[in-house]
Amino acid sequence: MRAFASDNYAGVLPEIVSALSKEALSNSHARAYGHDDISHEVRLVIQEIFNSSSDDPSPDVYFVFNGTGANILSILSCTHSYHAVLCADISHIICDESTCPETVAGVRLISIPTDENGKINIDIIEEKLDRIGDMHAAQPRMLTIAQPTEYGTVYTINELKQLSNLAKKYNLYFHIDGARLFNAASSLNCNLRDITTLVGVDILSLGGTKAGLMYGEAVIVFNQSLIQTNGNTISPLKYRHKQVMQLASKQRFIAIQFLTLLKNDLWKKSSEYSNSMAQLLKKRLELISEKTNKQLIRITKPVETNAIFLEIPKDWYEPLSTIFPFYMWRIKNCEVRLMCSFDTTENDIDQFINKINELIQS
Repeated sequence: MRAFASDNYAGVLPEIVSALSKEALSNSHARAYGHDDISHEVRLVIQEIFNSSSDDPSPDVYFVFNGTGANILSILSCTHSYHAVLCADISHIICDESTCPETVAGVRLISIPTDENGKINIDIIEEKLDRIGDMHAAQPRMLTIAQPTEYGTVYTINELKQLSNLAKKYNLYFHIDGARLFNAASSLNCNLRDITTLVGVDILSLGGTKAGLMYGEAVIVFNQSLIQTNGNTISPLKYRHKQVMQLASKQRFIAIQFLTLLKNDLWKKSSEYSNSMAQLLKKRLELISEKTNKQLIRITKPVETNAIFLEIPKDWYEPLSTIFPFYMWRIKNCEVRLMCSFDTTENDIDQFINKINELIQS
């Protein structure tokens, strides 16, 4: 089966498989729970990638099993149970992580309306902050955004700085859900530090699975107050890491994947390719409309990473998704989402477009 449903449907990068196989078959033992040499090495690599200068405090890294675990660990590290987290109304954290943030972290999620491109703006956020200090209201403590957004659109560096400055103005932690952060960096043609460290992000959920790992994500902590173990720390992450059951005993098998992905810019090669496949699919879809002179297909969002949102005739959904599974986004207007992955091929796109042409002619 081939799919445009999600980059979670894709397999594993060959380089990752090779690295995992080599480590698994090495017949060597290693210290558990992140005390192994590979985990140490990848922490140094991450610090080198994300530090803006040698004088900067080094970010800390916590490897977890999945994206929800990364987001929950991030929330718990910054909040108490009387706090609130501000997030986009279409964000993964409020739409696709069930009630995990409320149940496990015990916080209130406050949704912020987004614009047509899935972004939130400063003015709307500030409207939600007028009860700071009111004992009868959940107290905002974290602002979280997805980069890229759930629509695959990308916050510019300037937009990130504005959001970060707003968070600091109101004493909020600034968190990025970076499940597809590599795609955003490739879209902006920038370094990873440009959209994290240098814009003032406090804590980051860095995606691995959608980038081609077998499993595993990372929580990268830039704000030193969240790392220190003195009495002023809200919740030292190493204790939360264990508490939320995200501490892997054989952590080296997550670490070796990130080490492989980050060294020699494999992440960049993978994300640039999936972004380029989305652009190719977009062009092929637009060409159909040009040739038929019919508005049977309408691309609804800017294609900036590896996601395409489009409206199609309702009777197309079943025959198309049976061959190439993809998600229905809005039933009312039959808006669907197509995702390209590191292993999407031109042949996949050809077959998908051919099926659309068949449906047009039938």
